[in-house]
Amino acid sequence: MTRWFLLLAALVWPLTAAADNPYELTPKQVADNTYVFVGALEHFSYDNLGNIVNTGFIVTDDGVVVIDTGPSRLYGEAMREAIAGVTDKPVVQVYITHHHPDHYLGNQAFADVDIGALSGTIEQIRAIGADLTTNMYNLVGGAMRGTESLPPTQEVTAGSRVTVGGHELELIGMQGHTGADLAILDHTTGVLFAGDLAFLNRTPTTPNADMTTWVETLHTLSQREFTTLVPGHGPVRDDAEAIAQTQAYLSWLWRNLNAAAGHGLDMPEVMMQALPYRWRGLAVIVPEFRRSVSHLYPDIEADVLEPVAGQK
Repeated sequence: MTRWFLLLAALVWPLTAAADNPYELTPKQVADNTYVFVGALEHFSYDNLGNIVNTGFIVTDDGVVVIDTGPSRLYGEAMREAIAGVTDKPVVQVYITHHHPDHYLGNQAFADVDIGALSGTIEQIRAIGADLTTNMYNLVGGAMRGTESLPPTQEVTAGSRVTVGGHELELIGMQGHTGADLAILDHTTGVLFAGDLAFLNRTPTTPNADMTTWVETLHTLSQREFTTLVPGHGPVRDDAEAIAQTQAYLSWLWRNLNAAAGHGLDMPEVMMQALPYRWRGLAVIVPEFRRSVSHLYPDIEADVLEPVAGQK
């Protein structure tokens, strides 16, 4: 789909809120000088404008640090307006946790400052950013108008620590949810921005997941000392429940899919399985479980069937 089609589509798709900017973002303070915009526990839709993600910002003595910029240009602009309602300090740094579109497509609103990300995130956005943007236009509609994929401009070093206006930020490079996941720990306040390594009360997404690596990464992340955890999706908590819940769900999902393959179930049969009571309360569990089956089951099935075929 060409850029011209996207621009035309944005004109004809209906908006579901005010004409100037459909997003109404309210920052929630989670620690000293630290705020989060909490997204809906839903899948992308025209009604929610793609606002299903947690983004945040830290107000420092030298300016504002933003973590993730949301699903669209208009969302990013609404972020900047909401930030200005909290502080008159300028935005001086942006960090993007990974390449999924709901976390970075607001970058255009922050094009005047450094936008940092891991090298793997930058590579993925450069490679498939246009396709991700097209898909978001299809899912969200007119709220995407004017949105184009803008890759981060600054490669950050995993494990490095930077100090901005009295806040010591550790840039933790990890993998699992994608091939490059950035978590940010503010050692000054104890707030950990985990990105989509952690979900809470919302079913994890797995289109680019390495399941065993993700589970191992969550174990490593749980060993870190923090006071508040901001997951990529779901409520902010002053404990490690998001890590524990995500790890438990992923472990169950992996075991369940491997067991299904071992019993010879085909993909439609797996998708229609009754889900355990423990997971039925997770937001969007049925569609996300079925998406995970479509992402993960073919390779699992091949791994199980290959040694069986070799014995014939």
